[in-house]
Amino acid sequence: MSDVGQQRGVTATRAVVVTVAVVAVLLLGAAVGLLIRLPGSDGGAPAKDSVDVGFSQDMAAHHLQGVTMANLARDKSADTAIRQLAFDIESTQQEQVGRMKGWLSLWGMPEQSPDGTHMAWMEESSSHAHGSAEATGGVDLMPGMATSAELSKLRSLSGTEFDVYFLQLMLRHHQGGAPMAQYGATHASLAVVRTLADNMLKSQTSESEYMKQLLTARGAGPLP
Repeated sequence: MSDVGQQRGVTATRAVVVTVAVVAVLLLGAAVGLLIRLPGSDGGAPAKDSVDVGFSQDMAAHHLQGVTMANLARDKSADTAIRQLAFDIESTQQEQVGRMKGWLSLWGMPEQSPDGTHMAWMEESSSHAHGSAEATGGVDLMPGMATSAELSKLRSLSGTEFDVYFLQLMLRHHQGGAPMAQYGATHASLAVVRTLADNMLKSQTSESEYMKQLLTARGAGPLP
């Protein structure tokens, strides 16, 4: 091949490479732009006292305890059904936590309420019992959350006793978070937040029924 032919070949190759690179950058930019716009696609970032922000802050914190308990079950349980349930809960809730914290970051909001209170975004929040300061070591827990003493007890158990107590704590955890998900699904201003809350409610309702079955099969029931 002549020098001219070789030069043309190199030029053509470079043109293809540049074109592919430009297309890749444009696609990446479009994807990033979509992700950035998605949480505010209904009309901008929500206010700090909105249901959207409060739900994302509180449900993320609520979920993280569920992830902690699920990780314990994956490490300690020898029961295949328990380990699979724990894996499903951990992977689902960890992804949802990442999504909610991502929204809060994009909205310029803190990951937790600055004053440390929970559920002020729910008009009926006073009807949902929090753990007492005496029972929770001075920590204001959201409904369904385990106390430090209960988590310590879970860590101390093994075998069937661990499996049963894990199911009992996680069932109560799911049930406690259900009103939050229901309220978020019906009162959040952004469609993406309403959709996520609704998906949580559906999946956790299904998991709750399954945990009741697992408890019954092990000769146990929900916590009183």
